[in-house]
This record gives sequence, structure tokens and C-alpha cells, in this order.
Amino acid sequence: MTEKSYATNVWMILGISVVLMLFIFLLVGHHRDIPDRVRLDRRTLLGTGSSVAERIKPVAQVNVASAETPQGPVKSAAAAPPPSRNGQQVYQASCVACHDAGIAGAPKLGDKSQWAKHIAKGLDTLYASAVNGVQGGAGAIPMPAKGGNPALSDAEVKAAVDYMVARSK
Repeated sequence: MTEKSYATNVWMILGISVVLMLFIFLLVGHHRDIPDRVRLDRRTLLGTGSSVAERIKPVAQVNVASAETPQGPVKSAAAAPPPSRNGQQVYQASCVACHDAGIAGAPKLGDKSQWAKHIAKGLDTLYASAVNGVQGGAGAIPMPAKGGNPALSDAEVKAAVDYMVARSK
């Protein structure tokens, strides 16, 4: 029985060796022409007349302007003041948020009873309150200066006050 198992082992080893040798020969035979294909591909690539520098250059370039700037006069960056708006336009743009609904104790536009006590103080007091803001009393929310829109001119704020007073008398 030992001779039979020895012979079986030898034939198995020989068979596996033949299969491995066949695999190696096929692999080498299949890849043997790769250097020729590389040469052909390379010849096609280099045959276009492009240099290595042209083929590897970046896709895009950033051109930075020179550090020297023209010595012309410097223009002022200040914006021109916006054209003056009338009282209704200012009211619609800034004041309507609180004075239309009476939010935070703001007197509603057109409510004569609410506006009567404010009008009794005089227009100069109303102008000052609108331009500088009003500190709220106990539990009241204060009104910010110029209704929270610092871009408004004093004249525009006064025009809005005149508009609200005229509509609430």
C-alpha cells in the first residue's frame, strides 16, 4: 500500500507541475507582445509633434496683473445719498411694520385716540422721538432711532411723522 500511495503522490506532483508550467507559458506568451504595443502607442503619441512640456503643461493658467497701478486720481468710494422720499414712501418702507398693526404699543396709523396724546406733545417732540428713538416704559418695547432704519435721513423721518400725524388727526 505504501508503494501505491507513493506513486499516487508522485503523479499528483507531476500533474500539478505540468499545469503550473502550462499556465506560465500561456501567461508569458500572452504578454510577450506588450512592449511592441507600448512602442506603437508611444510612437503614436510622440508622432503628433508635441513635446513633453506641451503634454504635461497645466490645463489652465492664472495671470496676475502687475503690481504697478496707474497713478490717476483716487475717486471717493462714498455713495451718493439716495433721493429723498416722501412721507408715505418712508412709512411704507420702514414704519408700517409696527404702526400698521400697533405692535409693541406703537400707535396705529389712523387711530385718533392713540395719536391724540402724542400729537398734544407737539411736532418737535414727535420729530425728536422718531429720529432719536423712544425708551419704552414698564413692559413696553422701545422704538429704535429712525424706526430701526439708520439709512433714513432726518428729513425723511420727519416726512414720515408728518404723514402719520396727518392721517391720524
